[in-house]
Order: sequence, then structure tokens, then C-alpha cells
Amino acid sequence: MSSPYGSWPSPFSAASVAASSPRLDGARFVGGEIWWAESVPAERGRVTVRSSLGREVLPSPWSARSRVHEYGGGAWTADADGILYFVDASDQRVYRLVPGAHPVPLTPAGPSHGGLRLQNGRLLAVREDLTGEPHLRAIIEIPVDASAADDPGTLRVLGEGSGFFAHPTLSPDGTRVAWVEWSGERMPWDEAHLVVHDIAQGASTVVPTTAAIQPEWLDETSLVFADDPTGRWNLNRVELDGSTPVGAPRPIAPADADTGYGLWVLGNRWFQPLADGRIIAVRTNGRDEIVALSSDGEARSFDVPCDGHVSVDDVTGSLVLLSGNGSTVAPGVWCLDVDSGEVVAVRGGEPVDQAWMPASQPVTVKGPHGPVHAFDYAPANPEVVEPTDDVPPYLVLVHGGPTAHVTGAASAAIAFYTSRGIGVLDVNYGGSTGYGRAYRERLLGAWGVAEVDDVLAAARGLADAGLADPHRLAIRGGSAGGWTVLSALVRGGTFTAGISRYGVTDLRMLAVDAHDFERRYIDGLVGPLPTSEELYIERSPLTHAARIDVPVLLLQGAEDRVVPPSQSEAIRDALADRGVPHEYVLYEGEGHGFRGADTIVDALQRELAFLARAFGFTPAS
Repeated sequence: MSSPYGSWPSPFSAASVAASSPRLDGARFVGGEIWWAESVPAERGRVTVRSSLGREVLPSPWSARSRVHEYGGGAWTADADGILYFVDASDQRVYRLVPGAHPVPLTPAGPSHGGLRLQNGRLLAVREDLTGEPHLRAIIEIPVDASAADDPGTLRVLGEGSGFFAHPTLSPDGTRVAWVEWSGERMPWDEAHLVVHDIAQGASTVVPTTAAIQPEWLDETSLVFADDPTGRWNLNRVELDGSTPVGAPRPIAPADADTGYGLWVLGNRWFQPLADGRIIAVRTNGRDEIVALSSDGEARSFDVPCDGHVSVDDVTGSLVLLSGNGSTVAPGVWCLDVDSGEVVAVRGGEPVDQAWMPASQPVTVKGPHGPVHAFDYAPANPEVVEPTDDVPPYLVLVHGGPTAHVTGAASAAIAFYTSRGIGVLDVNYGGSTGYGRAYRERLLGAWGVAEVDDVLAAARGLADAGLADPHRLAIRGGSAGGWTVLSALVRGGTFTAGISRYGVTDLRMLAVDAHDFERRYIDGLVGPLPTSEELYIERSPLTHAARIDVPVLLLQGAEDRVVPPSQSEAIRDALADRGVPHEYVLYEGEGHGFRGADTIVDALQRELAFLARAFGFTPAS
């Protein structure tokens, strides 16, 4: 006998999802060990560092987490002797942890730090100081002897300004530092420059680039970096005379794929040079592949289990550390031998049970602005018989950013729904990364219009194909995705219900509350103030809240500094005034993105109950 969609019994409880969802944050070869960072949901998302020998390197209550540019990244590194350098979440100072000792501060109190890079015993970092006006950021070298903790004058400031900095890297001879910087007038994926700084002379040279990311030294006289002047982030090589470029950058093995994506955090690495001249790189076209590029431009692909948001974290000899997720495996850290092709899982990375979590299927539908890419997770449960006289309800997911992307990865959080008979469609609307600059720039000037059109087209396309019940479609998104959720509900006619996690509701309010990194983001997505104020009003879901006539669930972190609670509370009040069914939940201690196990559990349980009411099913006990 068949079971109704939504009512299937499932082994994926909210608690098991929370327990299976640590966030991984980089990996390193450390002597004969491999270290990696991961969040601990049971400790409210504290980020620890662990070893392949089974020990915890960074004990509680210390947490390696940066707040530079608000989103952080690059909050830890280590040397071959097992000395850990990390940014502590509580005070944003950089600390040194010697085995068997207590952490010692290396930087003075006040500024935030991130993007740590340790090379030849020298520690580089991005510093952000928001205590004065104007706010200042810098590339600095931190003495590892702790002298700067009480004497800031011993810090070496290599580059400083009110703009933004990322990816510092020291030349092999230690005389120059390269980094990426951008003014803040545009976002780094729109325009960013490669800078080479001569330490002795104190002079910097700008290398002509479009949207450069991640410079790495190949040798004393050449740098490789990713840039997208042709519309795809491909690797480029530039020769140097000291810090001065000799000729224009030259592409290395260009491909119709991206090596890199939006520079939201400071720790990502999309490629690494090997000592023998090869370069190990990620190429993204929806999903990721790992390739080795030879000096003559030949590309060799590797059969690795990870194919989503892969970071090339470290290399030694022929060994490469990869972290990320995969369409058929759990998130993890892997060690790849590029000579033999052997891949060993270091942390996580277990194959998922395909009976419960079959690989998502990439789909493309026609939209009013061009093709729309998405990943379809159909309902799957080997212990039930699907109804033959019905089609499943679907939850359409909208990622945040909006300049980001999803990869169709296996996910217990998605299996929480699909195993119960609720399909999931994860949409990479126009504006997403992973498909080239032209696809990404479909959102310029059109946020609140183009991506809403795309999400509606994807949902309707699935229903028109007979794969989803057109009368039981819900939509969920967080942050910028929450904005799209509410904007889609304003349009009406497609979705039965909507779930907004810390979603944007009022553009003018967002512009006032925006932190530095995103202060001019909306200028490109909609237009600058005050000349575009009427557009801000017209496109804000709060302006048209009276058009929302379906139930809404609002989930919000009390300490969210990116999208403050006032945004969710404004739409809550508007819905309440009209008597629209809604629920608002404020989670104490949570910021932009839920990290605590209790919060993850409660949010999932509330979402399932909400969908049961909206779709008219009774969840299995």
C-alpha cells in the first residue's frame, strides 16, 4: 500500500541532521599529520581544529573564527612543528598555540584579523579596524614572538586603506608580497586588482586585471592568479622584474569553466602550484572538477568524490588536500596523490546511501532572461511505495548571496525532506556564480526582478513537466534568498507557502544597516542612493506585503549583524496587520546563519510542521 507524500517515515531526524552538519574550514599538512577545522554544533558552532591522529588541537572554549569583512575566513594556519596560529572568535586577536602550552596573543586588542598565511616562518594577515573613521583595513606581517601583543609598533603594515584586501602571499625570497585589493565601490567579483609590494622600498605596483583572485608565486619572477577578462575565471601568469610586471598576463589552459567564485570569505583556495611546475586547480561549471595543469597547458582530470565548493587547501610533494562536498558523499577532507590518482578520505567524505540519498539531477529550464540552472532532488525512500495517482509536493530552495551558487551536493538537511516524500529543487538563478560572468551579471540592476523570474520559471517548469504538484509548491531561502522568497510571494500565483530565514525585506533599511563589505553591493544590484530610492521602495517586499496571501514562516538570529532582526520583524508586523497566517521565531545567540545544534533542530522541526499545515499532510511520528 502506498503512503501519501509528506507522511513517509524517515530515519533523518532533525537531531541527526544537526549532528551531521559540521562546517569544515580548511586543512593543512602539519608534520606527519593532517589538521582541519570544523564547527561543533553541540557547542553553538564553536570552530575547533582537529588532527588525523584523533586528537583535538584547539580545545574549548577557544574558537577559530574571523569576522573580517563580516564573513571572515582564513582563521587558522599551522607550521610543520605543530604550532597553531588562529584568530579567536571572542576578541578577534591572533594567537599562537604551542603544543602543551596555553594560547598566547600575538596582536593587540581591538582590530579583527583573518586570511592568515604562514610562509617561511613569517605570518601574514588581513587586519580590519572599525574603531575610527574612516574604517581601515591592511595587509600586515605579525611577529610570531608575541612582541606586537603589547607593542603594535612592531607590526609591519604592508598595505593599508579604506578599501578591502585578501590573499596575501610572500615571494620565495621574502622580499615582496602580492595580494588582491578592491575599493569597495564595486564588489570583488566585479572588479579587483592584483598588487605586488616591494617590502624594502615600501612601494606597490598594480598589475592590470579585471577581477583577480588568489595570487600565488610560481618562482622569484612569476605569479599565477585567477581572473576573468574573457568571462570565465581562468588562471593567468604574469612575469615580474622586481615588483613591476613584464608584459601582460598570459592565460594558462583557458577553459569554459571557473577557477574561483565570489570572494565572500578569505580562506578559500581554488588552486595550488606544485614544486614540479604543475598546478592543481578546481574548475566549476555548475559542479566542480579537479585538474592538474602542466606547463604546456595540458589538463588532466582526476576522479575524486568531491565535486562541490572544493578548496585546494594545501600541497606537499605529490599530495594535495581537498575539502568540500560531493553529490554522492558526505562533506569531507580528502588527500589526493596526483601521481597515482589515489584518493583517501581524511575526515568525513563517506559515500551516502543512494537508496535514501540518490544524486541530485542537474536541470535547466527556459526563463525570460535565458536558461535557468537548478538541481532536482526527487523524493526517495526505499521503505515506502510512492502513490501512483499523485505527484509530490516540492520545496524550492533559493541560495543567499545573491552572488553565490549551490552544487547539488548530498545533504542530510535535504534528505530530511526527500525521505519524507517532499521533493527539493535547489535553484542557481541568474546572478549565481559557477556559470561565468555573463550569467552572474544577469542580476546587475535587476535584483528583485530577474532572480524572482528565474525561480518562478524553475518551479513552474518542474510542475509543467509533471514532476511536482503545482498546488503544493513552497519556497525557502536565507538572507538574499529570503528576499527572493518574499518577492516571489508578492508576485503570487505559484507558491503555497514561504519560509524566510533572516531574509531582507526593506532595501532602504538594508542600505542603512549594511556593513562595510556590502555597503555598495546594492548599487550594482539595483542602483545607488538617493537617485534610485524609488526603485528601492518599489522592489522591497515590505512595500507590497499586502499582496502576500499565503502562510509565511520567519526564522531570525537575534545577533545577526548582516540582516538585523528589524528586517524580519517589519514583515512580521505587516503580515499581522492583515491577518496573514505567519510565525516568527527569534533565536538568541544566533547570527547570520544558524550554527547551534538546538537552533538547527528547532528550525527544521518548525519547517516540517509548517509545510505539513500548508500542504495538508500528517508527518509520520
